[in-house]
Amino acid sequence: MDMKGQISKIVEEVSKNPDIKEQFEKEPVKVIEKIIGIDLPDDVVNKVIDGVKAKLTVDGVSKAADALKGMFK
Repeated sequence: MDMKGQISKIVEEVSKNPDIKEQFEKEPVKVIEKIIGIDLPDDVVNKVIDGVKAKLTVDGVSKAADALKGMFK
């Protein structure tokens, strides 16, 4: 399994759909397994959850930084 590819796929789905994002915040395991279509072992799904959360945080910070840069031009 391409872990980075799966994380990117999940991040894309969560980012573009507010309903999925809300559900991910409540039940991340359920959302991940629904998006990728595989029942994952707990240790694997926990790593994927951590990866998705980290990517969402980094993307959010990056967008905020870009917005701030635009204000000072």
